[in-house]
Amino acid sequence: MAEWTIETVADRFIEAARTAHRLPPVRVQGYFNCWPAIKRMPWENLGAEPPVYRFPPDPAAIDRMLETIRWVQWLEEEQRHLVWMRAQRYPWKDICCRFACDRTTAWRRWQAALQQVADSLTGPSRGT
Repeated sequence: MAEWTIETVADRFIEAARTAHRLPPVRVQGYFNCWPAIKRMPWENLGAEPPVYRFPPDPAAIDRMLETIRWVQWLEEEQRHLVWMRAQRYPWKDICCRFACDRTTAWRRWQAALQQVADSLTGPSRGT
């Protein structure tokens, strides 16, 4: 992409967070269950939570996610947390509590972090 903007960088972080959420859970290898499946009565299943089925992401989405995660190396640790919390759609109220600042200040810091990534992606040819 020739020109990166704050909006395109934010969209890529949102896509990366969604792709990371769709990845299969990490489990310890080598353990399995030998017990037989229990047949339950219908009234016993009333309080049970339904299983969550996630469709795994396609390989191109995983590649874009890995590329986007490499971008956070250009940010400081606090900026990384801010950008990733916003990509995961945390409300601004929770972000403000986490960083102990006002909503406008958090938004400005988020914009500055995204602009820093966009400038790094555009490269040195921009602005000369």
